[in-house]
Amino acid sequence: MPRANFTISEFTLEGFSSFGWKHRLILFIIFLTLYLLTLASNALILTLIYLNRQLHTPMYFFLSVLSVSETCYTMAIIPCMLNGLLHPYQSITIPGCATQLFFYLIFGVNNCFLLTAMGYDRYVAICNPLRYSVIMGKTTCVQLACGSWSMGLGTAIFQVSSVFTLPFCDVSVISHFFCDIRPLLKLACADTTIKELITLFISLGVIVLPMVLVFISYVLIFSTILKIASAEGQRKAFATCASHLTVVIVHYGCTSFVYLKPKSQNSLEDRLISVSYTVITPLLNPVVYSLRNKEIKDALRRVLGWKTFS
Repeated sequence: MPRANFTISEFTLEGFSSFGWKHRLILFIIFLTLYLLTLASNALILTLIYLNRQLHTPMYFFLSVLSVSETCYTMAIIPCMLNGLLHPYQSITIPGCATQLFFYLIFGVNNCFLLTAMGYDRYVAICNPLRYSVIMGKTTCVQLACGSWSMGLGTAIFQVSSVFTLPFCDVSVISHFFCDIRPLLKLACADTTIKELITLFISLGVIVLPMVLVFISYVLIFSTILKIASAEGQRKAFATCASHLTVVIVHYGCTSFVYLKPKSQNSLEDRLISVSYTVITPLLNPVVYSLRNKEIKDALRRVLGWKTFS
């Protein structure tokens, strides 16, 4: 971690300490249940993809990488949040805070670009099906996945270095349930205007740019689907990208609302909104792909020994 001027040795996470014990206990049970479901559902998807050769395709390669990333993403945030619900005002060392922010950014940014890669995969599958296997070969898939990880790693290194070179003096209570950029900038005893502008531009780059690319992909996809003569053909073509489109709308909708909105003075409101993309969205991804995807459901039936009906 870069050297900075610290007069404090640790931070304190405020979390949901303004809630009473009974409310925190209810939240603990709800969030723990959602967390365990997230881990279980992602593990199920990874297992099904590994065991079924029919799922060894670019689409499910990206889905498996996304499942790994989502699992690591939740592990970086939710255990700390659960501990904070039982023990309000928990302390976290400065290196520990920097580490949490680092992994949060790696996996969070990686997820954004993975969804973009999955959108490109759906574009090629529908708009250029005859050359799909050539365009989306193993090398291309690995390059897209590595590119997503590289964007996450680069963003994390730059942002953590930027935040933790600031001086932190007297106030050490972070108005959040994990170490996020905006709450940390509020604690710095220096002018953070430039840092906030940099953070905004980075947010635009890792949220808006992938959103625009996905939007362009789906404009081309829908224009191609509308040219299909039969209604059944249109339905099948749309079904291949419905799960991805659902996840994209929820994922980018939640992150855009949090990171692209103007600064809020209501930190508790920001924390409650943050729950949507740290707890709910990671569970929604595998659930949507499990419930809306016929190939995943058929793979599960085969693993369980059930008959598959067409």
